[in-house]
Amino acid sequence: MNASYVLTLSCPDRAGIVHAVSGFLYERGANIVEAAQFGDVATGLFFMRVQFELAAERMPMAALRTEFEPVAQSFSMRAKIVELSRRLPTVIMVSKLGHCLNDLLFRWRSGLLPLDIRAIVSNHRDFYQMAASYDIAFHHIPVTADTKAEAEARLLEVVRAEGVELVVLARYMQVLSPGLCAQLEGRAINIHHSFLPSFKGARPYQQAHDRGVKLIGATAHYVTTDLDDGPIIEQDAARVDHTMDVATLTAIGRDVESVVLARALKWHAEHRVLLNGSKTVVFR
Repeated sequence: MNASYVLTLSCPDRAGIVHAVSGFLYERGANIVEAAQFGDVATGLFFMRVQFELAAERMPMAALRTEFEPVAQSFSMRAKIVELSRRLPTVIMVSKLGHCLNDLLFRWRSGLLPLDIRAIVSNHRDFYQMAASYDIAFHHIPVTADTKAEAEARLLEVVRAEGVELVVLARYMQVLSPGLCAQLEGRAINIHHSFLPSFKGARPYQQAHDRGVKLIGATAHYVTTDLDDGPIIEQDAARVDHTMDVATLTAIGRDVESVVLARALKWHAEHRVLLNGSKTVVFR
């Protein structure tokens, strides 16, 4: 039986990369079912994602990785080969706003989100019943200024114990320390409204309403030590007008946040997102 794999890579752009990759796969009897590539003129880097099928008994993935290594080295590639059916072990973090959490759990239970959600972590108890209804472990980890280091250490214990490869900040309203951001680099995704850098702090939708904004948006990005400034994966917006009150703006904004976060997580889990410095390449 054929298994589905994904090869992703980035390297300095030069002639022969596509030929080398496709030739390698052809020689091993693989069938390419989807391929995308991008050459960034500004950075001189080349990015590629190839989805292919191959009989697992013909060549195990470990052997495939080993045999591809000389190709990767010859082009100075950062490359990885993964099995597409494998779902990423994930923990979701949330505070007191549960719209994104609720949306993600429904999509996950419906088979629309290729994740393996192993735990929910929160600094409040509000959603322990929701977690229980999905038979997911719930960890209440309170956070104060005095206990922040201890709380982050407990979070990392959960991450390690569950073998977590993706941390989702689904409206988790605590700033992660630089040290924790560094440990989670490339495997933590955050969602927030797109009013930043305007309307910072509390009640952003009230501030936006007071200024008469015409667009409500959301941004999903990788977490970095620069607060809310990591590489962007996905954004979207919805038009609003003067007839809408704060409650309506907030409801529209939360809908956009939920959809944008779900898209970003799906693309990340399908290995469609490649880091390009402070930006991303997303092969949708």
